[in-house]
Formats: sequence, structure tokens, C-alpha cells
Amino acid sequence: MTQATAIIVGASSLLSREIAKQLADEGVELALLAQDPQSLTEFSQSLPTKAQVFPLQIDDPQAVIASLNAVWHSLGGAHLILVNTGLTHYDPELPWQPEQDIITVNVQGFSAVCNTAFRLFRDQGYGQLAAINSIAGLRGGPSVAYHASKAFAQNYLEGLSMHAQRLKLPITITDIQLGMLDKAAMQQNRLWLSPPAVVASQVIKAMKAGKRKAYVTKRWRLVAWLTKALPEFVYNTRHWKTKEQKKAERAAKKESK
Repeated sequence: MTQATAIIVGASSLLSREIAKQLADEGVELALLAQDPQSLTEFSQSLPTKAQVFPLQIDDPQAVIASLNAVWHSLGGAHLILVNTGLTHYDPELPWQPEQDIITVNVQGFSAVCNTAFRLFRDQGYGQLAAINSIAGLRGGPSVAYHASKAFAQNYLEGLSMHAQRLKLPITITDIQLGMLDKAAMQQNRLWLSPPAVVASQVIKAMKAGKRKAYVTKRWRLVAWLTKALPEFVYNTRHWKTKEQKKAERAAKKESK
């Protein structure tokens, strides 16, 4: 297999599309897996290299395993499998159903993809498994299941990397620790909210370098360090507010004086 080939699991997001576009521009042939494959038809046809689209049922681990096996064999193998799947949800009432959905997708679905990818690379003798993860997994957070699922993903990837070393196989495991872009967007913070093209470029650069773990964008490494360093009594008092909320609070304080 000489032609570079990549499988993107969870290809419908804006970031996945940008990564796919940049990989295609470098001549990489693609297999794009998405829950709504029809939404990617026009996009896949616009790419400069061959790009096939396949359905993905991420909330059914057995279906995910079957789909990935089928795609792999139809391609005759792959050099890279990139996983970009996940749910997030926040409700102060903590209803169970959203928590269960997050666990099903972010834990069961994610590990089914990674386990299958590792086995396929093991049989092939080489390859790279990369996953879009999040620094949310460094500590617990208000979106309880989401933070916990990202911690699971981080440890699962580390375990696969250790297993590859024990087997003495050239299988690279790359954990892309994405910054909390949803919170940056909520706060309208341009410093921390980078354009998708920049994020995708740094993801690809980290994968090419074969990094075990990479923070994207790089400035989030500082946030990750601070997050781990904060004592619990400080970490638990953080409040995320939009600029509008902060302005409203300041205005209310002025009026009360």
C-alpha cells in the first residue's frame, strides 16, 4: 500500500472537514465515516483526491466495529485512523438520559473504534491512531459525564500506546488535547478561539510528528498546566460567564452604588 490513506471517524464536524481538506490537498486518499453520510456527499466530491463516504452508528459499538472492519477491508488497509466523535451536554439538574448518551458515545463508541483500529494496525504491522480529545479530561467539571469520558479517552489511548510498545510494533498513538473551544466561544474570547484552519493545521502537524500527546492550539498547554496545578478549593469556585453577563453584572453594581 503506497498511496497514503486515512480514515476519519466522525467526519461531519467543521474541524473534521477542515482536516480532511488539508489532508486531501497533500494527496491523501480518504474514507469519511459520518452519522449522516449524505451531508458529506458534495464535500467529498469537491476534494482533490479520492474520498469515499460511509455511514457511522457511533451509539452502537457492535455496528461501529462492523463498519470500521468493512471500510478497512474495502480500502485494503490505511496509514491513519483519526477519531473525532463525542457528545457534550450541560444541565444543572443532571438528568440521567444525557449522561447515559454521553457515556454510550464517548466511552463505549470511542473505545470500540480505538480497539478495532488498534487490532487492524496490529494485523497490518504498522499505522497511526489519532483521536481528538479534550483538556476537559484533566479534571472533573460541571458537564460531569463529558469530563469523565475525556479522562477515560486519555487513559485508554495511553494504554494502547503502552500495549504497542510491549508488542514492539510501530503503531503510533496520538492524543490530541483540544482546548475548551466551546467555552472560549461562549465567552467570545478571540485569544483562545482559533480559526478551524489553524486548529486543523496543528492537528496534522502533531500527527506527522508522531507525537504521543499534543495540545491544540499550543497556547492551551498553559491552561492545561494551570488546570492541573490549581488546588481543588480554587478550581471548584470557577465560574464561566459571557462578556455580556460580566458587563451586566458590572452595570448592576454601578447602579446599586
